[in-house]
Amino acid sequence: MTAGGHAAVPKAGFQHTAVLLVITTAIAAVFYFFVIPTAVQMAVSNLFAPEVSEKSGEKFDFVIPGVKALMTKDASEMAPAERQAKAAAEGLKKMVKAEYVFDFETGAHRTEERDGYLKEHGTWVLRATEEGGLGENSIIIEPPIGFTVLSLAFGFTFAIFITFFFPSSIGYMAQKVEREIHHTKTKIRLQSGFPEEIVELLVMPDRDLDLLEHKDVRASFKVVWDRTAQESEEDAKARGRRLIRFDDIFTPDVSLSEFRREAIFIRINEFFSDFVVKEILDATAGIEWSRNRVKLFGGLRLYMAHHFTEKYSNNVTGLAYFGAAILIVIIGIRGLKFIPATKPSLILAAISLEGALLALLAFGLVYTEGEERMDKLMKKMEDASKSQLETMKDVSQDMHSMASALVGETSEIIKKKVELAIAEALASDDNVKRVVSDKVAEKIIVAMREAFPAPKGNS
Repeated sequence: MTAGGHAAVPKAGFQHTAVLLVITTAIAAVFYFFVIPTAVQMAVSNLFAPEVSEKSGEKFDFVIPGVKALMTKDASEMAPAERQAKAAAEGLKKMVKAEYVFDFETGAHRTEERDGYLKEHGTWVLRATEEGGLGENSIIIEPPIGFTVLSLAFGFTFAIFITFFFPSSIGYMAQKVEREIHHTKTKIRLQSGFPEEIVELLVMPDRDLDLLEHKDVRASFKVVWDRTAQESEEDAKARGRRLIRFDDIFTPDVSLSEFRREAIFIRINEFFSDFVVKEILDATAGIEWSRNRVKLFGGLRLYMAHHFTEKYSNNVTGLAYFGAAILIVIIGIRGLKFIPATKPSLILAAISLEGALLALLAFGLVYTEGEERMDKLMKKMEDASKSQLETMKDVSQDMHSMASALVGETSEIIKKKVELAIAEALASDDNVKRVVSDKVAEKIIVAMREAFPAPKGNS
């Protein structure tokens, strides 16, 4: 395994992306052709349905599939098949009252003369011209423009959640979470300095840990206990406190999962930080998800909290602002009357885009770690400073001791060397004669210069 922790689980391949795109497209198509038309029909009907008197014989219902309108008395008395046959032969004009028509039949083309209202191919027409309705003119919606973004957003969202349940060999999110499990283990190992076998015990699910023997985990837990000690036994005695020892609470009858939760995790939290404990707990939840895909939110939290929000939070925020900018521009163009009020498809697309991006931003914020309280942060900084000062003090004392030892040894060596050199010089008659002759010659030269000074012209 590499330092990044990704050697055991490779990156997503072509098959993962292909499966995700196929599922996204399929679900988006279902939403576009079935769910969204039905939802819009229900919403429009509930909001703008006319009040029909039983005496008039008129009825507000589906005239033919895809067209819900206010039918005349004669049309309401016909069977559905008969109405459909008459509409195909003669049109809808004699069967409906054009004040209330909600036409969602995308492939049909309607004319004023044949059907009583105008509708282009590939559009929806919403008419409610009476008081409290949609106005005097028909509202024309172009589904490819207005609902493609919304359909893709729904399709992608459902595809993401569905791939959590697939095997990691083809499931996009399953592979991402499996990879993040290894990545999180590596981060825990790097942050704590514990070896891989200890990290495996820390992230092991409770039921698996309780199946182990105490002797199998005692040495590893003892390493964690000693590594997370806040003070030595001597310091505790000096402060009048009793230091709790590992053997005092790690007894043969203690539950291993309970000991890890109540003792080991608390010490890790105090010595390192609560974020390390969260990484351990989320990695454990990810492992449980890998064994039982029903535990979806464990894998989802691991990926969102420890990868997505750390790596893509700024990207999501930027996209949300970008969507807001597009929405503002389109609404501004609508205010300038370049987009007619009767054709709101582009505005629906902009609202869908911005709504999807804001939903993604909100979903990411749910899994973003909150800022730590200032008092806790200051306490950790203080503890870290104390630890650094104690370390620097120990290093300073060691360097002082080493320097003193080096200076003492060096002075003795220099002294012995000087004594040896003087003894060798004095032991040789030639050396003494040469030194004496050099001194005598030097004195004679000085005396002659003083007795016979040089002329000023030659100076």
